[in-house]
Amino acid sequence: MALPSPLRRAALTAAAASVAAALLPAASASAVVHGREVSAARYPWLGSVGSPFFFVRPAGQFCGGALTAPDKVLTAAHCVASVRSLPAVLRVTFGRSDLRGKDGETVGVKSVWVDPRYHESRFRTEAVQHHDVAVLTLKRRVDRPTVATGRPGDAATGEVVGWGTTSESDLFNTRLRAASVPLRGDAACVAAYGSSYDASDMLCAGSPDGDTCQFDSGGPLLVNGRIVALTSWAYGCARRGYPGVYARV
Repeated sequence: MALPSPLRRAALTAAAASVAAALLPAASASAVVHGREVSAARYPWLGSVGSPFFFVRPAGQFCGGALTAPDKVLTAAHCVASVRSLPAVLRVTFGRSDLRGKDGETVGVKSVWVDPRYHESRFRTEAVQHHDVAVLTLKRRVDRPTVATGRPGDAATGEVVGWGTTSESDLFNTRLRAASVPLRGDAACVAAYGSSYDASDMLCAGSPDGDTCQFDSGGPLLVNGRIVALTSWAYGCARRGYPGVYARV
């Protein structure tokens, strides 16, 4: 059964007890569908973005992120826009293959930058994210490898990775997973989403055989080891005729 709320929404609804504002829902593209379990050691720069006030998920995880400099984490704007004035409620955890574990390294967030062009529109029941890019500045530098960004070029496939759900009805996956996804080309997403898809800041990828899902938002779409886009939005998870939409970086 499909989730009743926007399927790429991480539903960040917990309120911080010490602040008056609530953490509003953060859109999430789903957990990796038809993926395989992988070790976080393979992606030392990959972080789970979360909050201790988000009780729904282990480690408070609701999105993914990538370390692009010793104190900078690239993620989706929709994951953190609602708390940009409350960066202290955010945490980024690196090196944890299973969210239920205690291993890895957790770092607080000092500030949140959101692309000033970021905004939302609608496609049916789904929130459409435009210019869906944000950068978290960590409270301290971390001694970890960083990852570069790039362009997809003429690549036919990419790789997605995240701790998200493995289907629209699965809310309980906590293991890091990766999957190969086809890069569909803009025409496939224009056919699916019409004018909601903007090729200038979006990238089309995924199929019923491989996709991202709930709580994967902000995680990387990789081509040749470089991040070419971030998990952003879609109509459902791995639905035939509705590829995933990623924010170009």
